Amino acid sequence: MSSETTFVDFKSDTQPTWCPGCGDFGTMNGMMKALANTGNDPDDTFIVAGIGCSGKIGTYMHSYALHGVHGRALPVGTGVKLARPDVEVMVAGGDGDGYSIGAGHFVHAVRRNVDLSYVVMDNRIYGLTKGQFSPTSREDFETATSPAGPKQPPVNPLALALAAGGTFIAQTFSSDVQRHAEIVQQAIEHDGFGFVNVFSPCVTFNDVDTYEYFRGSLVDVNEDDEVDHDPADFDQATERILDPDHEYQGVLYQDPDSVPYGDSHGLGEDMSSIPEGAPEDATDLVREFY
Repeated sequence: MSSETTFVDFKSDTQPTWCPGCGDFGTMNGMMKALANTGNDPDDTFIVAGIGCSGKIGTYMHSYALHGVHGRALPVGTGVKLARPDVEVMVAGGDGDGYSIGAGHFVHAVRRNVDLSYVVMDNRIYGLTKGQFSPTSREDFETATSPAGPKQPPVNPLALALAAGGTFIAQTFSSDVQRHAEIVQQAIEHDGFGFVNVFSPCVTFNDVDTYEYFRGSLVDVNEDDEVDHDPADFDQATERILDPDHEYQGVLYQDPDSVPYGDSHGLGEDMSSIPEGAPEDATDLVREFY
């Protein structure tokens, strides 16, 4: 890790193909700032992403990266971190990628508490496939394929994480640049699984959950003078996360006694190299593959 790393060091030469105004620009910028602020170096950073508008984020960031398949980014990120504990692993996804086909992996990644960060760009719609409702879409949200709305309550990702034993649960807004970067930085610095759900508006297909909506509705649990919130208080976190009348930004819950999976299982060594004594044919095969 280098104390001289800057935000620019994490920028790739590849230009994003997101729609102009997409919230993912702000989400990615905050991720890069957070990585730089924590002293990480691109050469020691691994970005894993799945499918969706968020899927190519590793292409737009300068670091090691893997663009995986739909809903499977967390198992890959878990494997990378356990094999290389010295590498900073950040997994990125979207609400469809993470809370639909990837929901099972999400719950188990949370409960394992592997020391990585998971940033989800939640735009409450399937943007890449042109505007179908997603797991976090409102019950009455009308789309071309669901003119009467989904007719089912949205998934509450923060509640899922809390119920699964999450040790760091936070929510941000991509347009609140400074707070978003600060909270992602806290997720990186957390000892364990740092989960951040990011409201990242889709300007093309979602005209309900807009920048204006989030600017006017979000309450910051850590900075609003009218909110007395202790992130270490599980009951208080539960009350806020299940609050039907308000949506919150900030660190909702953080377990100060969190012990990462690798530490609790004695997995602190580099396991990425071929072990001594491995069969010669297997060793040659692995070398050929890489």
